[in-house]
Amino acid sequence: MRKLLATTAVLEAGTGLGILARPSAVASLMLGSPLDTSAAVAVARIAGVSLLALGVACWLARQHELGPSARGLVGAIVLYNAGVIVVLVHQAVGVAIAGIALWPAVVAHAAMGIWCITSLRSTHP
Repeated sequence: MRKLLATTAVLEAGTGLGILARPSAVASLMLGSPLDTSAAVAVARIAGVSLLALGVACWLARQHELGPSARGLVGAIVLYNAGVIVVLVHQAVGVAIAGIALWPAVVAHAAMGIWCITSLRSTHP
């Protein structure tokens, strides 16, 4: 679980920093269009801060990979990955907007979710 937490930390913190720095560019890559209102930019930056916080939590939890807090964090990451997949697939299929990075992001979140579930099942509390 240590590698999972470290990998998640790097990926999510990096994505969070990217969204904080260039929210409209990230939206263009994911959804095929830039953010066109200041409210959308603010919401995106809040998401960026949230991802950065998730990354920090994962980085710190990697030292206690078998503890209940780390297991709870990985359980929350399963929910996060599933939620991201649902939102992105809905955008692509239901709303018909998608950028070049949308489907790779769906695949990445599915892989990370499977890794989380596998880690939770293979570790003992």
